Amino acid sequence: GAGRELERSWVKGSRDGAGEKDIDEVLQTHTVFVNVSKGQVAKKEDLVKAFGTDDQTEICKMILSKGELQVSDKERHTQLEQMFRDIATIVADKCVNPETKRPYTVILIERAMKDIHYSVKPNKSTKQQALEVIRQLKETMQIERAHMRLRFILPPKEGKKLKEKLKPLIKVIENEDFHEQLEIVCLIDPGCFREIDELIRCETKGKGTLEVLSLKDVEEGDEKLE
Repeated sequence: GAGRELERSWVKGSRDGAGEKDIDEVLQTHTVFVNVSKGQVAKKEDLVKAFGTDDQTEICKMILSKGELQVSDKERHTQLEQMFRDIATIVADKCVNPETKRPYTVILIERAMKDIHYSVKPNKSTKQQALEVIRQLKETMQIERAHMRLRFILPPKEGKKLKEKLKPLIKVIENEDFHEQLEIVCLIDPGCFREIDELIRCETKGKGTLEVLSLKDVEEGDEKLE
């Protein structure tokens, strides 16, 4: 009946339990349309007949709790592309090539995901899917979830200040020594390697050194993807 013909203007967002407070984040407008593309607004009597009220906000809530979200194909495509990129970013952030002991770039992981024809599952979290992608990629390329064990040797003058900047990028400091220079052995997520390398190079004007000592495997149960 009339209810089926009434359309709604949507904006992407969560509709779960949309209450008074967050209803405006989900909707572009509280107006109920008969045909949104032609801008035809629903008449009061149609609303009463279909919903038993002409209170547009109340009707919006009913539609939100019972209705179907109309997401355009373009919007869905953009959403899936974004998820694809997010998954590749997580994989690149947590994995290395065990032969070179170096991380992969996001672009390379995206390309590898396309090669195995990985299709994004919109109802699964990107973290769950990243684990699935790692499992699948292992069959076709050298890739392991691991932390990188690094050693930095920093000049004393810049060392302490630089350590503070490096701290947020380090997972665990395993060893710290300060004689003539500051020496730190630590574990990091592979995704932080380039930033750390750059920081040390720039801040010490090339006087600091950074070497990759080894890889520490991360077993699947060991660490949830944060």
